Amino acid sequence: MRNETFFEYPVFDNIKQVIYYSIEKYPNNIAFKIKEKNGNDIKYIDITYTDFINQVNNLGTGLFALGLKGKRIAILSKNRYEWALSYVSLLLGGIIAVPLDKGLTDIEIESSIIRSKVDAIIYEEKYAEIIDKIKTQEKSNLKEFICMDKIENAKYLKDIIERGKKEIENGNKEFIDFEIDSKALATLVFTSGTTSNSKIVMLSQYNIARNISDMQLVEDFRSTDVNLAFLPFHHTFGSTGQLIMLSSGITTAFPDGLRYIGQNLKEYHVTFFVGVPILIEAIYKKLNEGIAKKGKTKMVKIAKIFTNILLKFGIDIRRKVFKEIIDELGGLRFVISGAASLDKKVEKGLNDLGILTVQGYGLTETSPVLCAENYKYRKYGSIGFPMKNVQIRIEDKNKEGIGELVVKAPNVMLGYYEDEEATKEVLKDGWLYTGDYGYIDAQGYVYITGRKKNLIVLKNGKKIFPEEMEEHINKIDLVEECFVFGLPKEEDVVLSVKIKYDEEVAKEKYPNLKAEELKKVIWEKVKETNKLFPKYKYVKNMILTNEEFAKTTTNKIKRFEELKKMNLGMNNN
Repeated sequence: MRNETFFEYPVFDNIKQVIYYSIEKYPNNIAFKIKEKNGNDIKYIDITYTDFINQVNNLGTGLFALGLKGKRIAILSKNRYEWALSYVSLLLGGIIAVPLDKGLTDIEIESSIIRSKVDAIIYEEKYAEIIDKIKTQEKSNLKEFICMDKIENAKYLKDIIERGKKEIENGNKEFIDFEIDSKALATLVFTSGTTSNSKIVMLSQYNIARNISDMQLVEDFRSTDVNLAFLPFHHTFGSTGQLIMLSSGITTAFPDGLRYIGQNLKEYHVTFFVGVPILIEAIYKKLNEGIAKKGKTKMVKIAKIFTNILLKFGIDIRRKVFKEIIDELGGLRFVISGAASLDKKVEKGLNDLGILTVQGYGLTETSPVLCAENYKYRKYGSIGFPMKNVQIRIEDKNKEGIGELVVKAPNVMLGYYEDEEATKEVLKDGWLYTGDYGYIDAQGYVYITGRKKNLIVLKNGKKIFPEEMEEHINKIDLVEECFVFGLPKEEDVVLSVKIKYDEEVAKEKYPNLKAEELKKVIWEKVKETNKLFPKYKYVKNMILTNEEFAKTTTNKIKRFEELKKMNLGMNNN
């Protein structure tokens, strides 16, 4: 396993060190670009790194003045400047941050607040009604209610910032001088899933800061980059990702919504994008559709062959040759994909255009990054190499060398909050059992084959990773997405797939087919895919739907919920 580093970056133990390093190095860089709309009038507000730390100190001092020093504060909103400001303020003051999923139901929000025992909550107006209801709950520990927008029945965030500013002007330096206990509990993060079965991960600032330092050593972050904050901040991939932006002098802008991603990439001249595969694949698909409409598909294909030949001789002219295409994406330079496997064709296609695209892998429990490709080392289908300070071994290998990934690293969590039993299941002698199966090839590249909890075991003892089949079925033109599962039959299971078909492709390519005829067409294509695998992995049953699958906020299909819909709420292993 390669342990090379390509860039220099200090080793930090906490986020306060990370942020102040950036303030000193990039004081006049734009940290955030905020768009304000007033009817048809649009204006952009630039917040420099110096502005940002001043606002952090003002807010933190204001929170201390409210008696929230050493307390727990939840944050509930979409990605916006006030979220990032609040999160960093909490960390720099040693207040325990509890990011809440903005997609939770009212019941789940209430349950999360009660389970995490938060003392206060910072939220946006959208959630005012549910927060007002929670105020009356005796089980809730909430004492302070702070809204990012000006509403009744809550303190206004800007007023707290102003209060803090006055306190500092009067000589109050308690927050500014606060010393961080790097290895103490810093944040409580709920894992994906419904509140009833989600665990709460305990992370320290040491965990997160060391992960940032490791990433900085191998990835090409540039202080001239502009980032579009699409990944939800309540997820560690999003929150640690935003801290990496702040550690690099990068500018962050906020998207107007999923439908406007393409428009926002051009609007802000985004050069750096971190996303999940489903979104990156959609962006690439639209890009190719645009090329096809201009009748340039063949020309681009030939140009890729030519530029790749030159690349072998150390001559890189990709971004010049494909400038027109890259400009359609705002000048995109660097893409990081995580949370699931990115289609190899998409990763290669973007790299062929001169847009550096890499895959990473991690868990909420690891703050989150464990492995990643980088500008020098990429192998399509792999998740690259472990970070410098991450040790990985494969436990209980089968004859193909596949086993569970077990890791030891400074970014491994403290444990699960108030769940000693679950902690002991995954943390053993300092090693974290990830629940992911995979292998390491002869060159040291790491590969993920599937999740332990998704493993399907047949009566004859054969083990099947559904993700393997899903990757190929998802390539069928009529398939938007799918998931493979074991359908119980007597004492065995029948390998089955539930497919959400692509209605646009169906209308375009098969406009006159009725539902049953369309199902036959898709089934024939699934049977063709079967031939890529040994017979025991053949999918023998198919369910077709045009309904959206239940998803986590990182766009992973909630398999158990989907099985429950079909009255199949069982484990396959």
